[in-house]
Amino acid sequence: MTVEPPEPSGQVLVASNRGPVSYTRSGADGTLTARRGGGGLVSGLSALGADAGTWVCAALSDDDRAAAEAYGGRLPAEDTGGQSVLMLDIPRETFEAAYNGVANSVLWFVHHLLYQTPLEPVFDEGFEAAWARYRAYNRAFADALAEEAEQGAAVLVQDYHLALVPGLLAKRRPDLRIGHFSHTPWAPPDLFRVLPDEVARELLLGILGADRAAFLTGRWAGAFTDCCAALLGAEVGEGTVTHQGRTTRIGVHGLGADAEFLRERASRTDVDERLAELRERVGPGRATIVRVDRTELSKNIVRGLLAYRRLLTDRPEWHGRVVHVAFAYPSRQDLAIYREYTAEVSRVAEAINADFGRDGWTPVVLHVKDDFARSLAAYRMADVALVNPIRDGMNLVAKEVPVISENGAALVLSREAGAAEELGADALLVNPYDIAGTAEALHRALTLDQPTRAAHAKRLAEAATALPPTAWFLAQLDALRGW
Repeated sequence: MTVEPPEPSGQVLVASNRGPVSYTRSGADGTLTARRGGGGLVSGLSALGADAGTWVCAALSDDDRAAAEAYGGRLPAEDTGGQSVLMLDIPRETFEAAYNGVANSVLWFVHHLLYQTPLEPVFDEGFEAAWARYRAYNRAFADALAEEAEQGAAVLVQDYHLALVPGLLAKRRPDLRIGHFSHTPWAPPDLFRVLPDEVARELLLGILGADRAAFLTGRWAGAFTDCCAALLGAEVGEGTVTHQGRTTRIGVHGLGADAEFLRERASRTDVDERLAELRERVGPGRATIVRVDRTELSKNIVRGLLAYRRLLTDRPEWHGRVVHVAFAYPSRQDLAIYREYTAEVSRVAEAINADFGRDGWTPVVLHVKDDFARSLAAYRMADVALVNPIRDGMNLVAKEVPVISENGAALVLSREAGAAEELGADALLVNPYDIAGTAEALHRALTLDQPTRAAHAKRLAEAATALPPTAWFLAQLDALRGW
Protein backbone atom coordinates (compact mmCIF):
# COMPACT_ATOMS: atom_id res chain seq x y z
CA MET A 1 0.00 0.00 0.00
CA THR A 2 1.34 3.46 -0.94
CA VAL A 3 1.27 6.08 1.80
CA GLU A 4 0.69 9.56 0.43
CA PRO A 5 2.84 12.31 1.97
CA PRO A 6 0.93 14.80 4.12
CA GLU A 7 -0.44 17.93 2.55
CA PRO A 8 1.82 20.89 3.35
CA SER A 9 0.50 23.03 6.17
CA GLY A 10 0.22 26.79 5.90
CA GLN A 11 1.79 27.06 9.34
CA VAL A 12 5.25 28.62 9.65
CA LEU A 13 7.42 28.41 12.75
CA VAL A 14 10.56 30.43 13.39
CA ALA A 15 13.04 29.31 16.03
CA SER A 16 15.76 31.59 17.37
CA ASN A 17 17.63 32.22 20.57
CA ARG A 18 16.33 35.79 20.87
CA GLY A 19 12.67 36.42 20.24
CA PRO A 20 10.71 39.50 19.20
CA VAL A 21 9.84 40.46 22.78
CA SER A 22 11.84 41.00 25.96
CA TYR A 23 10.61 41.84 29.44
CA THR A 24 11.68 44.13 32.27
CA ARG A 25 10.21 44.66 35.69
CA SER A 26 9.03 48.16 36.52
CA GLY A 27 7.27 49.94 39.34
CA ALA A 28 7.09 49.08 43.01
CA ASP A 29 5.05 45.95 42.31
CA GLY A 30 7.49 44.58 39.76
CA THR A 31 5.08 44.75 36.83
CA LEU A 32 6.40 42.97 33.75
CA THR A 33 6.67 45.34 30.80
CA ALA A 34 7.20 44.03 27.27
CA ARG A 35 9.45 45.62 24.70
CA ARG A 36 9.12 44.57 21.08
CA GLY A 37 12.10 44.43 18.74
CA GLY A 38 12.43 44.74 14.99
CA GLY A 39 14.31 43.18 12.11
CA GLY A 40 13.72 40.83 9.23
CA LEU A 41 12.18 37.97 11.18
CA VAL A 42 9.67 40.26 12.88
CA SER A 43 8.73 41.85 9.57
CA GLY A 44 8.55 38.54 7.75
CA LEU A 45 6.36 36.73 10.24
CA SER A 46 4.13 39.79 10.53
CA ALA A 47 3.64 39.68 6.77
CA LEU A 48 2.24 36.15 7.11
CA GLY A 49 -0.38 37.16 9.69
CA ALA A 50 -0.86 36.07 13.28
CA ASP A 51 -2.66 32.84 12.32
CA ALA A 52 0.10 31.58 10.04
CA GLY A 53 3.30 32.11 12.04
CA THR A 54 4.60 31.18 15.48
CA TRP A 55 7.94 32.26 16.89
CA VAL A 56 9.69 29.93 19.36
CA CYS A 57 12.44 31.61 21.39
CA ALA A 58 14.26 31.37 24.71
CA ALA A 59 13.82 33.42 27.85
CA LEU A 60 17.09 35.37 28.00
CA SER A 61 16.83 36.98 31.43
CA ASP A 62 15.25 36.43 34.82
CA ASP A 63 12.50 38.87 33.85
CA ASP A 64 11.88 36.90 30.65
CA ARG A 65 11.72 33.70 32.69
CA ALA A 66 9.22 35.29 35.04
CA ALA A 67 7.07 36.23 32.05
CA ALA A 68 7.38 32.77 30.50
CA GLU A 69 6.31 31.21 33.79
CA ALA A 70 3.47 33.68 34.33
CA TYR A 71 2.01 33.11 30.87
CA GLY A 72 2.78 29.42 30.51
CA GLY A 73 5.29 30.24 27.77
CA ARG A 74 2.69 31.59 25.35
CA LEU A 75 3.01 35.36 25.46
CA PRO A 76 -0.10 37.56 25.39
CA ALA A 77 -1.00 39.05 22.04
CA GLU A 78 -1.05 42.59 23.44
CA ASP A 79 2.65 42.22 24.30
CA THR A 80 3.65 40.85 20.91
CA GLY A 81 1.65 43.01 18.52
CA GLY A 82 -0.60 40.08 17.76
CA GLN A 83 2.25 37.72 16.90
CA SER A 84 2.10 34.17 18.27
CA VAL A 85 5.22 33.75 20.46
CA LEU A 86 6.21 30.73 22.53
CA MET A 87 8.99 31.63 24.99
CA LEU A 88 10.83 28.64 26.45
CA ASP A 89 11.83 28.80 30.11
CA ILE A 90 15.06 26.84 29.77
CA PRO A 91 16.92 26.49 33.11
CA ARG A 92 19.34 29.38 33.64
CA GLU A 93 22.38 27.09 34.01
CA THR A 94 21.60 25.34 30.73
CA PHE A 95 20.99 28.61 28.90
CA GLU A 96 24.16 30.28 30.20
CA ALA A 97 26.36 27.33 29.31
CA ALA A 98 24.84 27.00 25.83
CA TYR A 99 24.83 30.73 25.10
CA ASN A 100 28.06 31.99 26.67
CA GLY A 101 29.95 28.72 27.17
CA VAL A 102 29.51 27.41 23.62
CA ALA A 103 27.70 29.73 21.19
CA ASN A 104 29.45 33.01 22.01
CA SER A 105 32.76 31.74 23.38
CA VAL A 106 33.40 28.92 20.91
CA LEU A 107 31.23 28.87 17.78
CA TRP A 108 31.37 32.64 17.29
CA PHE A 109 35.15 32.58 17.75
CA VAL A 110 35.62 29.73 15.27
CA HIS A 111 33.51 31.28 12.52
CA HIS A 112 35.01 34.77 12.98
CA LEU A 113 38.61 33.49 13.22
CA LEU A 114 39.13 35.14 16.61
CA TYR A 115 41.18 32.51 18.43
CA GLN A 116 44.83 33.09 19.38
CA THR A 117 45.62 29.47 18.68
CA PRO A 118 48.91 29.19 20.64
CA LEU A 119 46.84 29.82 23.78
CA GLU A 120 43.25 29.00 22.92
CA PRO A 121 40.94 27.17 22.68
CA VAL A 122 41.39 24.50 25.35
CA PHE A 123 38.64 21.89 25.11
CA ASP A 124 38.71 20.37 28.57
CA GLU A 125 36.15 19.08 31.08
CA GLY A 126 34.62 22.54 31.37
CA PHE A 127 33.89 22.64 27.66
CA GLU A 128 32.55 19.10 27.70
CA ALA A 129 30.06 20.09 30.39
CA ALA A 130 29.05 23.21 28.46
CA TRP A 131 28.63 21.18 25.26
CA ALA A 132 26.29 18.77 27.06
CA ARG A 133 24.15 21.77 28.03
CA TYR A 134 24.27 23.11 24.46
CA ARG A 135 22.82 19.79 23.37
CA ALA A 136 20.14 20.03 26.05
CA TYR A 137 19.31 23.58 24.97
CA ASN A 138 18.90 22.46 21.36
CA ARG A 139 16.80 19.47 22.47
CA ALA A 140 14.44 21.82 24.31
CA PHE A 141 13.83 23.73 21.09
CA ALA A 142 13.43 20.56 19.02
CA ASP A 143 10.90 19.18 21.53
CA ALA A 144 8.89 22.42 21.57
CA LEU A 145 8.87 22.70 17.77
CA ALA A 146 7.87 19.06 17.37
CA GLU A 147 4.92 19.59 19.69
CA GLU A 148 3.92 22.97 18.23
CA ALA A 149 4.09 22.14 14.53
CA GLU A 150 1.12 21.05 12.50
CA GLN A 151 1.50 18.22 10.01
CA GLY A 152 3.67 19.38 7.10
CA ALA A 153 4.50 22.78 8.63
CA ALA A 154 7.53 24.83 7.56
CA VAL A 155 10.15 25.51 10.26
CA LEU A 156 12.88 28.13 9.84
CA VAL A 157 15.66 27.65 12.40
CA GLN A 158 17.99 30.58 12.90
CA ASP A 159 21.72 30.71 13.51
CA TYR A 160 24.60 29.06 15.33
CA HIS A 161 22.82 28.90 18.69
CA LEU A 162 20.49 26.22 17.25
CA ALA A 163 22.76 24.31 14.89
CA LEU A 164 21.66 20.91 16.26
CA VAL A 165 17.93 21.58 16.05
CA PRO A 166 17.33 20.60 12.38
CA GLY A 167 18.79 17.12 12.86
CA LEU A 168 16.97 16.57 16.15
CA LEU A 169 13.68 17.85 14.77
CA ALA A 170 13.87 15.81 11.56
CA LYS A 171 14.09 12.63 13.65
CA ARG A 172 11.10 13.65 15.74
CA ARG A 173 8.98 14.99 12.87
CA PRO A 174 10.03 13.76 9.41
CA ASP A 175 6.86 15.30 7.95
CA LEU A 176 8.12 18.86 8.48
CA ARG A 177 9.91 21.10 6.00
CA ILE A 178 12.95 22.36 7.92
CA GLY A 179 15.28 25.19 6.98
CA HIS A 180 18.34 26.53 8.77
CA PHE A 181 19.83 29.98 8.22
CA SER A 182 23.34 30.98 9.35
CA HIS A 183 23.71 34.69 10.11
CA THR A 184 27.47 34.41 10.70
CA PRO A 185 30.35 33.57 8.39
CA TRP A 186 31.29 29.91 8.18
CA ALA A 187 34.85 28.83 8.94
CA PRO A 188 36.88 27.07 6.24
CA PRO A 189 37.78 23.43 6.97
CA ASP A 190 41.28 24.07 8.32
CA LEU A 191 39.86 26.39 10.97
CA PHE A 192 36.64 24.46 11.62
CA ARG A 193 38.89 21.50 12.53
CA VAL A 194 39.91 23.43 15.65
CA LEU A 195 36.75 22.01 17.19
CA PRO A 196 36.87 18.53 18.71
CA ASP A 197 36.18 16.03 15.93
CA GLU A 198 32.88 14.76 17.29
CA VAL A 199 31.64 18.27 18.03
CA ALA A 200 32.48 19.41 14.50
CA ARG A 201 30.70 16.40 13.02
CA GLU A 202 27.67 16.90 15.25
CA LEU A 203 27.33 20.53 14.18
CA LEU A 204 27.53 19.68 10.48
CA LEU A 205 25.11 16.78 10.81
CA GLY A 206 22.75 18.96 12.81
CA ILE A 207 22.47 21.51 9.99
CA LEU A 208 22.32 18.75 7.36
CA GLY A 209 19.19 17.55 9.13
CA ALA A 210 17.50 20.50 7.44
CA ASP A 211 15.92 20.18 4.01
CA ARG A 212 17.58 23.47 3.14
CA ALA A 213 20.57 25.28 4.71
CA ALA A 214 21.02 28.93 3.75
CA PHE A 215 23.72 31.56 4.19
CA LEU A 216 24.24 35.28 3.69
CA THR A 217 26.81 34.93 0.90
CA GLY A 218 28.10 32.37 -1.54
CA ARG A 219 31.44 32.47 0.24
CA TRP A 220 30.01 31.28 3.55
CA ALA A 221 27.87 28.65 1.81
CA GLY A 222 30.97 27.37 0.03
CA ALA A 223 32.92 27.15 3.29
CA PHE A 224 30.11 25.08 4.81
CA THR A 225 29.98 22.64 1.92
CA ASP A 226 33.78 22.39 1.97
CA CYS A 227 33.57 21.40 5.64
CA CYS A 228 30.92 18.79 4.85
CA ALA A 229 33.15 17.28 2.17
CA ALA A 230 36.35 17.39 4.24
CA LEU A 231 35.01 16.26 7.61
CA LEU A 232 32.09 14.02 6.68
CA GLY A 233 33.06 12.80 3.24
CA ALA A 234 29.77 14.19 1.96
CA GLU A 235 29.05 14.54 -1.73
CA VAL A 236 28.77 18.18 -2.78
CA GLY A 237 26.75 18.92 -5.89
CA GLU A 238 25.47 22.09 -7.54
CA GLY A 239 23.66 23.66 -4.58
CA THR A 240 23.35 20.38 -2.66
CA VAL A 241 25.09 18.29 -0.01
CA THR A 242 24.32 14.57 0.15
CA HIS A 243 25.36 12.46 3.13
CA GLN A 244 24.20 8.97 4.09
CA GLY A 245 21.37 9.07 1.59
CA ARG A 246 19.97 12.43 2.65
CA THR A 247 20.25 15.55 0.47
CA THR A 248 20.20 19.07 1.84
CA ARG A 249 19.81 21.98 -0.55
CA ILE A 250 22.09 24.99 -0.08
CA GLY A 251 20.87 28.54 -0.59
CA VAL A 252 22.10 32.13 -0.38
CA HIS A 253 20.04 35.14 0.71
CA GLY A 254 21.90 38.41 1.27
CA LEU A 255 19.96 40.40 3.86
CA GLY A 256 19.45 44.01 2.77
CA ALA A 257 18.62 47.25 4.53
CA ASP A 258 15.03 48.38 5.10
CA ALA A 259 15.13 51.68 3.24
CA GLU A 260 11.55 52.72 4.00
CA PHE A 261 11.98 52.21 7.74
CA LEU A 262 15.42 53.86 7.87
CA ARG A 263 14.37 56.97 5.99
CA GLU A 264 11.22 57.43 8.03
CA ARG A 265 12.96 56.83 11.35
CA ALA A 266 15.91 59.06 10.43
CA SER A 267 13.57 61.98 9.72
CA ARG A 268 12.06 62.12 13.22
CA THR A 269 12.58 64.97 15.67
CA ASP A 270 14.82 63.05 18.08
CA VAL A 271 17.27 62.31 15.25
CA ASP A 272 17.20 65.96 14.13
CA GLU A 273 18.08 67.02 17.68
CA ARG A 274 21.00 64.61 17.92
CA LEU A 275 22.22 65.65 14.48
CA ALA A 276 22.32 69.28 15.59
CA GLU A 277 24.28 68.27 18.70
CA LEU A 278 26.76 66.24 16.66
CA ARG A 279 27.31 69.01 14.14
CA GLU A 280 28.05 71.44 16.94
CA ARG A 281 30.43 68.93 18.50
CA VAL A 282 32.26 68.29 15.22
CA GLY A 283 32.45 71.95 14.24
CA PRO A 284 31.70 73.73 10.97
CA GLY A 285 33.39 72.80 7.70
CA ARG A 286 34.91 69.54 8.90
CA ALA A 287 34.61 66.18 7.18
CA THR A 288 33.34 63.22 9.21
CA ILE A 289 34.44 59.60 9.24
CA VAL A 290 31.63 57.64 10.90
CA ARG A 291 31.53 54.17 12.37
CA VAL A 292 28.72 52.54 14.35
CA ASP A 293 29.38 49.14 15.91
CA ARG A 294 28.95 47.02 18.97
CA THR A 295 32.20 46.51 20.90
CA GLU A 296 32.30 43.04 19.41
CA LEU A 297 35.80 41.65 18.88
CA SER A 298 35.18 40.88 15.23
CA LYS A 299 34.17 44.49 14.44
CA ASN A 300 37.84 45.55 14.62
CA ILE A 301 37.22 48.95 16.21
CA VAL A 302 40.71 49.28 17.68
CA ARG A 303 42.44 48.80 14.32
CA GLY A 304 40.01 51.30 12.82
CA LEU A 305 41.09 53.87 15.39
CA LEU A 306 44.75 53.05 14.75
CA ALA A 307 44.18 53.56 11.02
CA TYR A 308 42.67 56.97 11.75
CA ARG A 309 45.69 57.78 13.91
CA ARG A 310 47.95 56.75 10.99
CA LEU A 311 45.97 59.07 8.70
CA LEU A 312 46.62 62.00 11.06
CA THR A 313 50.29 61.01 11.35
CA ASP A 314 50.98 60.55 7.64
CA ARG A 315 48.65 63.27 6.37
CA PRO A 316 48.98 66.28 8.70
CA GLU A 317 46.94 68.33 6.23
CA TRP A 318 43.87 66.69 7.82
CA HIS A 319 44.59 68.16 11.25
CA GLY A 320 41.62 70.28 12.25
CA ARG A 321 39.73 69.30 9.07
CA VAL A 322 38.30 65.87 9.93
CA VAL A 323 36.60 64.23 12.93
CA HIS A 324 36.14 60.52 13.52
CA VAL A 325 32.65 59.99 14.97
CA ALA A 326 32.85 56.54 16.54
CA PHE A 327 29.87 54.95 18.27
CA ALA A 328 30.95 51.74 19.99
CA TYR A 329 28.09 50.21 21.91
CA PRO A 330 28.97 47.76 24.71
CA SER A 331 28.45 44.13 23.75
CA ARG A 332 28.57 40.90 25.76
CA GLN A 333 29.89 42.61 28.86
CA ASP A 334 29.30 39.43 30.86
CA LEU A 335 32.46 38.07 29.18
CA ALA A 336 35.76 39.44 30.52
CA ILE A 337 37.46 39.64 27.12
CA TYR A 338 34.67 41.90 25.84
CA ARG A 339 34.91 44.20 28.86
CA GLU A 340 38.65 44.47 28.27
CA TYR A 341 38.13 45.20 24.57
CA THR A 342 35.57 47.92 25.30
CA ALA A 343 38.06 49.54 27.69
CA GLU A 344 40.80 49.36 25.03
CA VAL A 345 38.56 51.15 22.52
CA SER A 346 38.17 54.03 24.96
CA ARG A 347 41.88 54.06 25.79
CA VAL A 348 42.99 54.31 22.15
CA ALA A 349 40.45 57.04 21.37
CA GLU A 350 41.55 59.06 24.38
CA ALA A 351 45.21 58.68 23.37
CA ILE A 352 44.48 60.03 19.86
CA ASN A 353 42.70 63.03 21.33
CA ALA A 354 45.54 63.63 23.79
CA ASP A 355 48.23 63.46 21.09
CA PHE A 356 46.52 65.34 18.26
CA GLY A 357 43.70 67.40 19.74
CA ARG A 358 43.85 71.13 20.19
CA ASP A 359 41.53 73.95 21.20
CA GLY A 360 38.43 73.80 19.02
CA TRP A 361 39.21 70.39 17.50
CA THR A 362 38.61 66.97 19.08
CA PRO A 363 39.84 64.37 16.56
CA VAL A 364 37.68 61.49 17.91
CA VAL A 365 34.12 61.84 19.16
CA LEU A 366 33.49 58.53 20.92
CA HIS A 367 30.21 57.35 22.43
CA VAL A 368 30.15 54.03 24.30
CA LYS A 369 26.41 53.90 24.77
CA ASP A 370 23.57 52.45 22.73
CA ASP A 371 21.47 55.20 21.15
CA PHE A 372 19.77 54.32 17.87
CA ALA A 373 18.63 57.88 17.16
CA ARG A 374 22.20 59.15 17.58
CA SER A 375 23.44 56.41 15.23
CA LEU A 376 20.99 57.51 12.56
CA ALA A 377 22.10 61.12 13.04
CA ALA A 378 25.70 60.01 12.47
CA TYR A 379 24.64 58.14 9.32
CA ARG A 380 23.02 61.30 7.99
CA MET A 381 26.13 63.44 8.50
CA ALA A 382 28.71 60.89 7.30
CA ASP A 383 31.16 61.88 4.58
CA VAL A 384 32.95 58.54 4.95
CA ALA A 385 31.69 55.34 6.57
CA LEU A 386 34.37 53.06 8.04
CA VAL A 387 33.32 49.40 8.25
CA ASN A 388 36.41 47.22 8.75
CA PRO A 389 35.45 43.96 10.48
CA ILE A 390 37.92 41.13 10.78
CA ARG A 391 35.10 38.94 9.46
CA ASP A 392 31.36 39.48 9.29
CA GLY A 393 28.41 37.48 8.04
CA MET A 394 26.99 40.53 6.27
CA ASN A 395 27.26 43.87 8.14
CA LEU A 396 24.13 45.97 7.86
CA VAL A 397 25.84 49.22 8.87
CA ALA A 398 27.66 49.13 5.52
CA LYS A 399 24.25 48.91 3.85
CA GLU A 400 22.40 51.38 6.06
CA VAL A 401 24.73 54.39 5.80
CA PRO A 402 24.41 54.80 2.00
CA VAL A 403 20.62 54.78 2.32
CA ILE A 404 20.35 57.87 4.53
CA SER A 405 23.67 59.73 4.26
CA GLU A 406 22.89 63.30 3.24
CA ASN A 407 26.33 63.80 1.69
CA GLY A 408 26.55 60.60 -0.33
CA ALA A 409 29.03 58.92 1.99
CA ALA A 410 32.02 57.06 0.60
CA LEU A 411 32.35 53.55 2.03
CA VAL A 412 35.64 52.09 3.30
CA LEU A 413 34.79 48.40 3.67
CA SER A 414 36.65 45.32 4.82
CA ARG A 415 37.00 42.71 2.13
CA GLU A 416 36.17 40.16 4.86
CA ALA A 417 32.63 41.48 5.40
CA GLY A 418 29.87 39.58 3.67
CA ALA A 419 28.61 42.91 2.35
CA ALA A 420 31.75 43.17 0.19
CA GLU A 421 30.24 40.57 -2.14
CA GLU A 422 27.43 42.98 -3.06
CA LEU A 423 28.97 46.40 -2.39
CA GLY A 424 32.62 45.88 -3.31
CA ALA A 425 32.40 47.46 -6.77
CA ASP A 426 31.52 50.86 -5.30
CA ALA A 427 33.39 50.70 -1.98
CA LEU A 428 37.06 51.13 -1.13
CA LEU A 429 37.94 47.60 -0.02
CA VAL A 430 40.62 47.10 2.63
CA ASN A 431 42.51 44.32 4.37
CA PRO A 432 41.18 44.72 7.94
CA TYR A 433 44.58 43.93 9.47
CA ASP A 434 46.46 46.52 7.38
CA ILE A 435 46.65 49.82 9.29
CA ALA A 436 48.54 51.72 6.59
CA GLY A 437 46.29 50.43 3.82
CA THR A 438 43.15 51.41 5.74
CA ALA A 439 44.58 54.86 6.47
CA GLU A 440 45.29 55.37 2.76
CA ALA A 441 41.75 54.25 1.89
CA LEU A 442 40.38 56.81 4.36
CA HIS A 443 42.44 59.51 2.65
CA ARG A 444 41.18 58.46 -0.78
CA ALA A 445 37.60 58.44 0.49
CA LEU A 446 37.95 61.92 1.95
CA THR A 447 39.38 63.30 -1.30
CA LEU A 448 36.85 61.80 -3.72
CA ASP A 449 35.22 64.52 -5.78
CA GLN A 450 31.53 65.05 -5.08
CA PRO A 451 30.12 63.74 -8.40
CA THR A 452 32.13 60.50 -8.11
CA ARG A 453 31.15 60.03 -4.48
CA ALA A 454 27.49 60.68 -5.23
CA ALA A 455 27.48 58.18 -8.10
CA HIS A 456 29.06 55.48 -5.92
CA ALA A 457 26.64 56.24 -3.06
CA LYS A 458 23.63 55.91 -5.36
CA ARG A 459 24.74 52.49 -6.56
CA LEU A 460 25.61 51.42 -3.01
CA ALA A 461 22.11 52.34 -1.80
CA GLU A 462 20.52 50.39 -4.67
CA ALA A 463 22.58 47.28 -3.96
CA ALA A 464 22.08 47.61 -0.21
CA THR A 465 18.30 47.55 -0.46
CA ALA A 466 17.94 44.82 -3.10
CA LEU A 467 16.55 42.27 -0.60
CA PRO A 468 14.99 44.12 2.37
CA PRO A 469 14.14 42.17 5.53
CA THR A 470 10.60 41.06 4.71
CA ALA A 471 11.57 39.97 1.20
CA TRP A 472 14.66 38.22 2.62
CA PHE A 473 12.55 36.20 5.03
CA LEU A 474 9.87 35.34 2.47
CA ALA A 475 12.54 34.29 -0.05
CA GLN A 476 13.80 31.71 2.45
CA LEU A 477 10.30 30.47 3.09
CA ASP A 478 9.37 30.25 -0.60
CA ALA A 479 12.57 28.35 -1.38
CA LEU A 480 11.91 25.89 1.46
CA ARG A 481 8.30 25.32 0.49
CA GLY A 482 9.17 25.06 -3.20
CA TRP A 483 11.60 22.19 -2.74
